[in-house]
Amino acid sequence: MAVNGAGTGEWEAVIGLETHVQLGTESKIFTGASTAFGDDPNTHIDPVVCGLPGTLPVLNQKVLEYAVKAAMALNLKIAEHSKFDRKQYFYPDLPKNYQISQYDEPIAEDGWIEVEVAEKGKETYLKTIGIERLHMEEDAGKLVHAGSDRLAGSTHSLVDYNRAGVALAEIVSKPDLRTGREAAEYASEIRRIMRYLGVSDGNMQEGSLRCDVNISVRRGPDAPFGTKVEIKNMNSFSAIQKACDYEIQRQIKAYESGETIVQETRLWDEGKQLTKSMRSKEGASDYRYFPDPDLGPIEVSADQREAWRAELPELPAAKRHRYAETLGLSQYDARVLTDERPMADYFEAVVAAGADAKLAANWITGDIAAYVNSNRINYASLPFRPEQLAEMVKLIDGGKISGKIAKEILPELLEKGGSPAQIVDERGLGMISDPAAIGAIVDELLAAHPEEVEAFRGGKNKLQGFFVGQLMKKTGGKADPKLANQILSQKLKGG
Repeated sequence: MAVNGAGTGEWEAVIGLETHVQLGTESKIFTGASTAFGDDPNTHIDPVVCGLPGTLPVLNQKVLEYAVKAAMALNLKIAEHSKFDRKQYFYPDLPKNYQISQYDEPIAEDGWIEVEVAEKGKETYLKTIGIERLHMEEDAGKLVHAGSDRLAGSTHSLVDYNRAGVALAEIVSKPDLRTGREAAEYASEIRRIMRYLGVSDGNMQEGSLRCDVNISVRRGPDAPFGTKVEIKNMNSFSAIQKACDYEIQRQIKAYESGETIVQETRLWDEGKQLTKSMRSKEGASDYRYFPDPDLGPIEVSADQREAWRAELPELPAAKRHRYAETLGLSQYDARVLTDERPMADYFEAVVAAGADAKLAANWITGDIAAYVNSNRINYASLPFRPEQLAEMVKLIDGGKISGKIAKEILPELLEKGGSPAQIVDERGLGMISDPAAIGAIVDELLAAHPEEVEAFRGGKNKLQGFFVGQLMKKTGGKADPKLANQILSQKLKGG
């Protein structure tokens, strides 16, 4: 029953993701109604959102820009010509009884991204995941079922159309994923790219990024695809991984016991940690697509494409490679630093100010990230500016202060900012690097601890650590550690 990423086990999983990214425009895709989140129900609606007779949709140009930039970042080919279609389905949260989407002529097709798959206890590896297409569409509203957390058992339902008409980019992967971990990493990379671009906040708790997973299993990598099942209702990367892993094992057990897997939509139950059947899966014919008669064709000129391409930032995968190959950082450091663009920007500003990349990475991914996260602030508003951190790193690197002293002054710097060098000078915190001064202190310590000196000379070499501790205590952590160890070693041996 083995399933692994290489497909070498008896069974192999085949996974594809449909990722819905809410584009971060101030108004909706076909109307000027606000996209603000969290306001009172049905306060961001208008005749177009409600589908009233006589209304006409008009494409939001910012939506087109964001969709094209997202597609470019995913290495997709931008179509010279695309169009909108009507997708028919009847549900209370869709006031027009159809959704405006793109069917056979999407804005972009045939791309890929590189995913770094890291899992505790396993070797990290890179994998290229193909992307079938990206298309634009409008979101539906939201149903709230009263008396139950699901439609079944509820006493009545309420509908909020604030979300109806919000712009979405749907990104459809190729069936290149093989494990739950790969699926979670792929979704995480999509979110990371969208946030780097600034086209979406990717907030999964608010529904700004939602994933549907299609899963089937087959006997080995050369076997035909099995019957796929779609899983909905996942609001975290952890849920994506767990839902995939559960569904893979469920399908394998079903096949091995002679059961038939049916094409259906299932829900992930976070509380029970399992998938549950929701409904049979619709096919394209059920939606009765046809071109939307109210919206003209979409054409993006070559000049416009190149202008938007020039505005793209360096993306996460490129940064990871550059940090590892040019700056000499570990894969782990590169991955942590590039997870969010504000942290990467802060790091690069520190290095640009002359700091050693590895030392800067240690401070940023450790103490500074902890402070930013616990205080829920962003790097742009952090009082401790990049050039000030670079100054502190250079003081440590140049032997002017110890890491211990840096830790002592860091809380104040994080709160108020300021010059580390000035604080060190004003408070006399500079490192003691004078051999004569350190030698005198060592002589005092050895005279004060004759028994420990005798024990050391009798073979208990670990006692050198005791004397180092005493020396640092006596100097307030200001003694140059390397020099202090050299002098201690020499004097303890009787030199």
